Amino acid sequence: MKITAVNVYPVSELRTFLFVEIETDAGIRGLGEAGLTGHERAVIGALDYLRELLIGEDPFRTEHLWQTMFRGAFFPAGRVLSAAIAAVDIALWDIKGKALGVPLYQLLGGLVRNRVGCYPHIGGETTEELIEAAEQRVDEGWRFLRWGCPADGEHFEPAAAVRRTISRMKAVREAVGESINLCLDVHTRLDPSDAVTLCRETEPLRPYFIEDPLRAENIDSYRMLRARTGVPIAAGEQYASKWEFRQLIEEDLIDFARIDLAICGGITEASKIAGWCETHYIRLAVHNPIGPVSTSACLHLNLAVSSFGVQELPRRPNESLADLIVNQPVWERGDLLPPTAPGLGIELAHEALKKYPYEPRPLPQLRREDGSFTNW
Repeated sequence: MKITAVNVYPVSELRTFLFVEIETDAGIRGLGEAGLTGHERAVIGALDYLRELLIGEDPFRTEHLWQTMFRGAFFPAGRVLSAAIAAVDIALWDIKGKALGVPLYQLLGGLVRNRVGCYPHIGGETTEELIEAAEQRVDEGWRFLRWGCPADGEHFEPAAAVRRTISRMKAVREAVGESINLCLDVHTRLDPSDAVTLCRETEPLRPYFIEDPLRAENIDSYRMLRARTGVPIAAGEQYASKWEFRQLIEEDLIDFARIDLAICGGITEASKIAGWCETHYIRLAVHNPIGPVSTSACLHLNLAVSSFGVQELPRRPNESLADLIVNQPVWERGDLLPPTAPGLGIELAHEALKKYPYEPRPLPQLRREDGSFTNW
């Protein structure tokens, strides 16, 4: 079997998406998805380069092709190229599963669980609205809830946001009880001193984790935070390879690894990081904010790894692109169930592509009160 085409499909719906479909001379096609939202055009350029490396190659040689794509131009891949590699790699694994007639998780060791627990995104301008959203999700069967550190429109002041976040978490915990797992996404918005305050003050509320309490560039800052709080910490969604995860894992600086399969090199790289995490008792809480192909890839990995925590699921299957990505996984009261179809178990309906023309969309930006830029 040989690769004959690498097709790239940027689309827009609730957000922008970037899908990749790889064709083979055996008539088998594989689907992948690239992350790095807001930079789709840069990733498309990287995919144009990778196409030249892939045509004529054996799709079963996933490790060889991964190494060739990552290191083939001498300079190791950064985020843009790694996101392109991720989409290709996911599609290659999809091809392998389809060619062998088995779900992808069977190629990763088989099922180690019968369902994958997920968390939705909730929100609200007021505490009352946040509580209402939380209670609605609990009634639907979700056992995990996630919301963010609040901004004031386009402005974000850390001290005020920390105070409001602590108050809101107390209110949600009181409303939903002790059995619901609470996940707070700080989204890299805080400096170390404010992150320490937030983490310490929320410890009595027993969050499942605090996500990205610090910026990602200086991993040493997590060593400082780790020494000052006992709250579980999740991080890693901005990292593009196992090498970037190395310090977080080896120094036990996190409790949950936020691997993004659509940025961090796909199934091949994520599987290696997952095994590494297992040796440090770090669980996976994969970053999955984008589309249904990423959701399916994350699901198959999470079904087959021992070191699993929870999967992000902002939209339930078929709530997005239901006519474009068909046969999406089954959701049942907070869980995704194992697919039974070969490969990822999903297919691209080409005739629906014209309904979702791509329109670039800038990501939101936040400012401090003095007008200076701060992380969104």
